[in-house]
Amino acid sequence: MEYTRLGASGLQVSRICLGMMSYGSSAWRDWVLDLDSARPLVRSAVDAGVIFFDTADMYSDGVSEEVTGTLLREFFGSRDDYVLASKVFNPMGPGPNDRGLSRKHVLASIDASLRRLGTDHVDLYQTHRWDPHTPIEETMEALHDVVRAGKARYIGASSMFAWQFAKAQHVAERNGWTRFVAMQDHYNLLYREEEREMHPLCLDQGVGVIPWSPLARGRLAKPPEERTTTRANSDVYARKMYGEADDAVVRALVDVAKARDLPMAQVALAWMLQKDALTAPIVGATKPGQIDDAIAAVDVTLTGDEVAALEAPYVPHPILGHE
Repeated sequence: MEYTRLGASGLQVSRICLGMMSYGSSAWRDWVLDLDSARPLVRSAVDAGVIFFDTADMYSDGVSEEVTGTLLREFFGSRDDYVLASKVFNPMGPGPNDRGLSRKHVLASIDASLRRLGTDHVDLYQTHRWDPHTPIEETMEALHDVVRAGKARYIGASSMFAWQFAKAQHVAERNGWTRFVAMQDHYNLLYREEEREMHPLCLDQGVGVIPWSPLARGRLAKPPEERTTTRANSDVYARKMYGEADDAVVRALVDVAKARDLPMAQVALAWMLQKDALTAPIVGATKPGQIDDAIAAVDVTLTGDEVAALEAPYVPHPILGHE
């Protein structure tokens, strides 16, 4: 495993981040694994050198954080041995203040997340989406107070427009508050719109990029005719994000992977890891081989011709993943 700094911060993370959304309760999503089923997968990631783990309060309605906390305490001797990230924004109850990025919800949510995780701090606390109903000044000050209270070491953000991210950073800098060190955005071979503005902004500002859905919810792991997994068959969200026009990219990936005698997932992740803006893709895994592919991708270097072949069929998309 390789390690690198998260953006311009001093925080060292593994080049692969294990996404913990796949672990929690199948009552939330039918493909989610419970604690006992998740244990060997997380163990294999830890054994391979992964020290970066990402969850969110909304995943399995909080159960993902419980599973994450339990397993990381089992597998690491010290809290300082791993980097733990969680997120806030999505509804966690029926009340009008049980969602969003208001001061009330941010401060309540960090305490609830820490209780579920069984720790006194997260290393990276992220806004899960942009909140159009709360002044960004209110949100950034609340996040700064979370850091000042020692409940988070760093803060990050997830999918939004580049102008929104720049505004948040400006507000923080102007007031002497904590700035974001990471952007968790939607980015993969099928969706590269972040290359237009967000990634150049992050490179310029020293912000680490840790994309979600680096394998396009499994579409970059198998040829189109083999999409028969439980998640693929029930994932309505994915069908809204990717379509038949994207299959040309998948077939180019099939060709490059066959020529290199490598799994498609390894090639797709290797392509991403060679991008200058990228720190670590957030990889989900429900089968042992998926973790193996992610780890192996760190050591795969694609040629210029291979990269060109993978990128040539790309079809521009409308903005996806901000909702």
